[in-house]
Amino acid sequence: MYEPSRTHRGPSAHSVAEQRAAADGYPHRSREEELDIRLAGHLTALLTVTDELRVLEPDPELDTAAHRLATQVARLRGAAPLRAEPTSPDAGAGHVEALHRRAHTLAGNALVVATAREDVPGEAIAAARMEAHAAALGL
Repeated sequence: MYEPSRTHRGPSAHSVAEQRAAADGYPHRSREEELDIRLAGHLTALLTVTDELRVLEPDPELDTAAHRLATQVARLRGAAPLRAEPTSPDAGAGHVEALHRRAHTLAGNALVVATAREDVPGEAIAAARMEAHAAALGL
């Protein structure tokens, strides 16, 4: 059998890649910066769905959730999130259920990224939204 030499002290594949990245002149982000961007994206998408639900099912809990989500996105991005204008308030029950399913999925995605980033406030809002949408779906 072949066993690679353990005495080889050449550059690792990672250090070679880092040198190439530094030499190409492009700005590169750290893992933490990438996770911040991903978490902010998931929370912004969840905020958009929450705003849709607020129009279709007015509820003070959704208002509070939207405010908390906007606060977290602003913390991660350094600026208030852009918010889309919700659609017509005349959607059917099937549309509301689909929005709750989408929100549940988005909250789960945000929870995974927040956990990887060790972002306690992000984890808290994502977990709370998952629970709320699971309850709305009867899960």
